[in-house]
Amino acid sequence: MGLVALCGGCGGGKGEVVRVVGSTSVEPFAGELAAEFNRNNPGLYVEVQGGGSTAGIKAVADGYAQIGMCSRSLKPEETGFTTITIARDGIAIVVNQANKVGGLTREQARDIYEGKIGNWKDVGGEDKAITLVTREEGSGTREAFEHLVMGAARIARAAKTQNSNGAVRQLVKGNEDAIGYMSLGQVHGELKALTVDGVKPTAEEVLAGKYPLVRPFLFVVKGKPGDAAQKFIDFVLSPPAQAILEKEGLVRAK
Repeated sequence: MGLVALCGGCGGGKGEVVRVVGSTSVEPFAGELAAEFNRNNPGLYVEVQGGGSTAGIKAVADGYAQIGMCSRSLKPEETGFTTITIARDGIAIVVNQANKVGGLTREQARDIYEGKIGNWKDVGGEDKAITLVTREEGSGTREAFEHLVMGAARIARAAKTQNSNGAVRQLVKGNEDAIGYMSLGQVHGELKALTVDGVKPTAEEVLAGKYPLVRPFLFVVKGKPGDAAQKFIDFVLSPPAQAILEKEGLVRAK
């Protein structure tokens, strides 16, 4: 797949730098687009950093970054920003490839994460305790999962907290009894993505409006972006860039 995440501080000497900071779900996709943009725009350099959706919004508010990356809708108190939808992404509920369970309802997923269901046998699996894997507070993926699945229920404190999609993937990959949730575009075939309410988690089902766990991938700006930042935004929304995102498993913005 060849996704690229560009490191902070590596833009020195590359010309005008545009900092893009935030969601670790959006980060690898923005990184790949930044690499393509940088190759074709000498004198400009887009630098992509993670940190989470909330951190990205703060970076824009503080003037550190020109563009924030966010994988959830903005909260009512997050005012004064403009959001640009660059793609849509499904949230996949994932288990180890060895797990016999193939799907869950949203109610079952909520009961598992709330701690009401603690054994795989209660949802058609083997008689083994479920290991919960969740994302950290401030993660756009977690906040979208809480909104779309948990509702008023809270994720059990026993859940193991990970700070990126990659960390969730590695923990679930290494534990046959684990369950996690992550960006559909980053499952990479290493895990089993469960059906939700009988619908397969695929880009096609997201596009068709059938898969129930879908969230926006946003760029967040404050005020009018500078010329360099706007040029990158325009590139990301262009048909060639949208085709790259679609190839990587996302659903194009338009």
